[in-house]
Amino acid sequence: MKKTKHTHAAKAGAAAVEQDEVLANRLVKLGLEVRESDAYNELPDTLQKAQAELRKAIRKCLQQQREQALDEALERTFEEDVKAYRVLRENVEEMSGTILLRRDEGPDAEVNAFVVPLFVHTMGGLRSEQCFQDVEAFEQLRDSFKEGGLESRTASVVLVSHAYHLDEIERIGYCQLSQMVHEASDAMTRKKATAADAIAGSMRGWPPSDFAPDDSAMELRFLLGFALKTMDDPFYQVPEKEAAADRYFEARAERFRNWSQQATPLLRRCLVTDGHDVQIDFLYQDLFHGGKEAALRELEMLQLLSEVQQVLAAQAIAAEDARAIVGPMEAEDDEVLRISLHTAATEASIGTVDKPLSRTETVEGAITDIADGLAAVGVRDVHIAKRFDSEGAPTGVRAYSPR
Repeated sequence: MKKTKHTHAAKAGAAAVEQDEVLANRLVKLGLEVRESDAYNELPDTLQKAQAELRKAIRKCLQQQREQALDEALERTFEEDVKAYRVLRENVEEMSGTILLRRDEGPDAEVNAFVVPLFVHTMGGLRSEQCFQDVEAFEQLRDSFKEGGLESRTASVVLVSHAYHLDEIERIGYCQLSQMVHEASDAMTRKKATAADAIAGSMRGWPPSDFAPDDSAMELRFLLGFALKTMDDPFYQVPEKEAAADRYFEARAERFRNWSQQATPLLRRCLVTDGHDVQIDFLYQDLFHGGKEAALRELEMLQLLSEVQQVLAAQAIAAEDARAIVGPMEAEDDEVLRISLHTAATEASIGTVDKPLSRTETVEGAITDIADGLAAVGVRDVHIAKRFDSEGAPTGVRAYSPR
């Protein structure tokens, strides 16, 4: 009997592996077929069919918890075609973080997951045992998302009573996030309480803190929530005309700035119970994947600029007396962006700082972000190189014009 069970288990395991491979193959094929979908205002019939098949395959992976198939498809698509990878990733991210609710009566609705990343400044770092002990403050913080105009007054909002560490956020896979959105949807649409195992499982706990009590600490944390909204709610309708759309997003950004000021005292009460001083810098509210990516880029930029300042300090060079040349450089199999630092007066080399280019970044966009970051810390003499050669020498150098 034991031998038979092992044989069946081995066959089942092999079948699962084969099925993951089949699903991954289909996703790669469809991702390559729809790589040009962003070039059309209205997709032709062939692309519409491929797009529908792609979303059907992604939905199957999410429903069946086939994380390995999704990961394999994304990896292989990236190796074959970067543009197809971005289209596939956008579809996977959208479908894992949002569900559509079809209704026989009334307008259709959607539920999506959102995050608010924030940098928390304290002495000695945050303590997990103190977080979200103030129930009244948490409830007011949750309600503030509608009262402060981040979500519609007619929407429903669920906020998780937890300050997520980056490690916890990064461990939430596509399939788990999809489960979490479904659990939140059930909580907002059903009268009876429902289990929320995926949401509970996402709170894995923070890693041990390395901060001493007298250390000045800056830590990245995330608020994670879910919003249920009707598809016809005018609050979420972005105007078609560019000027009107700009005003729409400017108004939303202003509401967020006002909300962040009003929410800060509540969030302090949620993060500490011993009266320690807490300073909070909010990043923008966004859908789960977009907010996570923005927070990672901001964290990487802060670390990069800190390295630049350390290089300058080691040579006793003030930022305003330095010149920076920024450009791409091949490094083994990966492409990195190099910052080559020099004295502005003599152009003597001071040092270099390298930053790997992430899969979601373009070279042009990343270079612009770095140049703007350098200007923010005082290095205003910035030039752009077309490329650094194998010897580390910049070629095709031109002056940078700020945005």
